[in-house]
Amino acid sequence: KDEFLEAPRPLEGVTVAVKDNFCVTGTRTSCGSRMLDNFTAPYTATVVERSQKAGGIVIGKTNLDEFAMGSGTVDSYCGPTKNIWRSGIKYKLKTKHGTDVNDGSLTTEKLADSWPVAGGSSGGTAVAVAAGAATVGLGSDTGGSVRIPAAWCGIPSLKPSYGALSRHGLIPLVNSLDVPGLMARNVQDLQIYFDVLRGRDQFDSTSVDLKDCDNEEVELENIKLGVPQEYFCEGMSDEVIKSVSDMCNLFSNNGVNIDSVSLPHTDMAVPCYSVLNPCEVASNMARYDGVEFGLAGSDTSYNEAMAASSRSQGFNDVVRGRILAGNYFLLRRHYDEYYLQALKVRRLIQNDFLEAFKSVDYLLTPVTLTDAPSFADFTAQDNRTQTAKQDHCTQPVNLAGLPAVTVPICLSGYNRTTAGSEEGAKRRSLPLSVQLIGPYGSDKKLLRIARWIEERVDFPTLVLCD
Repeated sequence: KDEFLEAPRPLEGVTVAVKDNFCVTGTRTSCGSRMLDNFTAPYTATVVERSQKAGGIVIGKTNLDEFAMGSGTVDSYCGPTKNIWRSGIKYKLKTKHGTDVNDGSLTTEKLADSWPVAGGSSGGTAVAVAAGAATVGLGSDTGGSVRIPAAWCGIPSLKPSYGALSRHGLIPLVNSLDVPGLMARNVQDLQIYFDVLRGRDQFDSTSVDLKDCDNEEVELENIKLGVPQEYFCEGMSDEVIKSVSDMCNLFSNNGVNIDSVSLPHTDMAVPCYSVLNPCEVASNMARYDGVEFGLAGSDTSYNEAMAASSRSQGFNDVVRGRILAGNYFLLRRHYDEYYLQALKVRRLIQNDFLEAFKSVDYLLTPVTLTDAPSFADFTAQDNRTQTAKQDHCTQPVNLAGLPAVTVPICLSGYNRTTAGSEEGAKRRSLPLSVQLIGPYGSDKKLLRIARWIEERVDFPTLVLCD
């Protein structure tokens, strides 16, 4: 329209990918589940509506693990999502100046044994943005579901402070942990997109206006970064540890103070999450009975048998398992032993962060334990095992309600398992990222630091070939 040509909106003409657990009026919203295969949303999620009002163009809904329960985007009823990196799809790597990356040790060929997983549960959005199909993307982050796929797909991401973005229209997984998360091709786009979406929403009582968020000035020489030692856990690859070490050197060489800190209850985050998550899942999934919402099962007797038929046919094993576990934890005889104890542990984890931020301004950590595993390796273990392993560095942030930013910084090294072979002569060439965690409300300051990192590491941009 003419008025928009004269005064363009912040996202004028920008393509937006939306994870398929955000409602969009008149559009099927399946949550990657057969249960909602026939559900058409009657209203639009606030973050999607704000995207559209700012000029953004929603180009499609993206794949996810069923009801966002997973860390690989391999458990959708639509099938798994492939990572664009080394998937067999041809692409080039460009520097930030637009020239081709000339490094003979890098490879863009398909992995020998399989293809890399995209990460989850927001893997569909991550791949859409990484491939250039969308400029920005919406995901949901309950325990790392935006940051893990962004890290494995080589794009920056923001998990905002709890309440900074409205959850209205986001089909809930765990209400007390869920936040809409953002992905983009670069940090500057993340900054613009966050400004468009943030703010109080009358339809979400947990949304807030973060006044401190308007202050984004950061003087690097005056900040102190902490590196929590508990985040370097068993199973973490040497190159992930080295990537964090390299970032510490970069900061230190530019006048930033680096210090080691302790978050002693980090190892309790996954067990705590493994109780709180099923409890809230059991409550949220109760609405899917085949009458008001969801797939109508083969039994039409309008009693418990009908609900059981609907849920057994509509949910996969992962969802049914979490519902069962949640109802067990919430039984009167188990409530104090499991749910109440988990709430107490959650408070201890939050207190760890509060104590750490008394001595440092921000935290620098890994995002994942390794680069993106192959589909064959990832699916060799069950969903619960993979989630517990992959979310080690991301789940504590959700339990504390804090903001976190991830930034890709380099490509992974040589494949030691095939050293000496033609495959081993090339680097794995998959993205590795770091995570910055800040105090509640420091979202824009984190983005400013992330942009500083991005300008100095020159991480290559993936460009699809014709």
